[in-house]
Amino acid sequence: MTDLHLTDQIIILVYLTFVLGLGLWSGRRVRDLEDYAVGDRGYSALVIAMTLSASFIGGGFTMGNAEKVFTLGIINILVLWGFSLKEILVAGFIGPRMGHFPNAISVGDVMEVNYGKIGKVITGVFSVLLCAGILGAQVGGMGYLFNLFLGLSVPTGILLGMSIVILYDTLGGMRSVVATDVLQFCVLALGIPLALILGIRQVGGLEALAARVPMDHFNLTAHLTPVQILSLFLTFLLGETLVPPYVRRLFISRKTRAICRGTLWSGLFSIPFFAIAGGIGLLALGLNPELNPNLALPYVVETVLPIGLRGLVVAGIIAVVMSSADSFLNSASVAFVNDIVNPLRRHPLTPKRGLLFARLATLLTGSISVVFAIRIKSLIDILIYAYNFWSPIILVPLAATLLGVRAGTAAFCAGAAAGLGGVFIWNQVLGTPGGFDGLLVGVFANLLVFCVTARLCRQPATVPEGVA
Repeated sequence: MTDLHLTDQIIILVYLTFVLGLGLWSGRRVRDLEDYAVGDRGYSALVIAMTLSASFIGGGFTMGNAEKVFTLGIINILVLWGFSLKEILVAGFIGPRMGHFPNAISVGDVMEVNYGKIGKVITGVFSVLLCAGILGAQVGGMGYLFNLFLGLSVPTGILLGMSIVILYDTLGGMRSVVATDVLQFCVLALGIPLALILGIRQVGGLEALAARVPMDHFNLTAHLTPVQILSLFLTFLLGETLVPPYVRRLFISRKTRAICRGTLWSGLFSIPFFAIAGGIGLLALGLNPELNPNLALPYVVETVLPIGLRGLVVAGIIAVVMSSADSFLNSASVAFVNDIVNPLRRHPLTPKRGLLFARLATLLTGSISVVFAIRIKSLIDILIYAYNFWSPIILVPLAATLLGVRAGTAAFCAGAAAGLGGVFIWNQVLGTPGGFDGLLVGVFANLLVFCVTARLCRQPATVPEGVA
């Protein structure tokens, strides 16, 4: 899969150089930590939709989706729509309340409203762990793509891709991330559908494609039980709900209407996009049933797209993984400074010192992720653990605060302990009975204990000065 035409390879390198230049140029005027974290808070609904979509459409929702549909059929598209539903629900229920947090720059700022400094610091720690874990998986995927398309070794690909991300992210923060996200969204939103359309034409139309694909790939329960389907749907619904990069997209506009519309448009866009990326998996199966499923999307791109356009779409696939990486890298550095360092200091860092610390944290976190991605091969394990240590611990109390529910530190700590314990017992002790994932058990355990403790304690919230 490394036989790209020289023209395509040149286009890829020029595109990546342009991404670097755009990121550096967009972030040249960052002044302080707030500017680094959320820009000027003046982004429109369309830009919010683009940057949010580029953040969550990484390797998993493109190449991973195509691979799973190649193997399991269209049921994988259905379970991914749990993520789409999550975005729509956030737009309807969370977005309208963001005006209550006009000065927030991190998830910890939101959590401090109800749970004080303890809640903020704990949220900061788990924000860093989650973002570092997902970043590691994205970095590993980046190296794989450079190896696949350009023939570079995986370590060389990791170093090349992350050097670009670290450079513009360290300098420009959210301004650079948003600018590059918009470009990458445009390329993917055009290139992936075009690959599917041209591929369907190549096989002779939809009916011809359906005739080449085994019938069980259209049967929703052929490869998964109803319980497994429900578990996967709920996992995608809850697994990345309100993770730091997505929450922080709700801070980049002062206009609640723009936040709600941008989030809604992103969720609606993901519905056909997941179906199109999954459809490429079916197309690859129809074109070459003996193909390695992991190569489904790149195989279709290299097979059906003409020279030139092929290079641009491949560049977009690489860049979209980079866009997910830069979002989680930026969120990890902001959480480290704003939610861990500042609360634990007697006197918080000045805005300019905070910017310096955030840039150093970005540089350090990015460099460590490169080392781990090169040395650790089983990156999917890091990703799974990262999800298990976010939603069961942070999701319930964070959603409660965003929805205006008043609770205290005791409810936060008790719920977090229950969520963590629920995941461990269900996955490690009981061995995931019935195929139901422990993440879901942890979330529900947290919800139950949080509600009971909040009701028993009836501890009112205190709103820190400058947050709400």
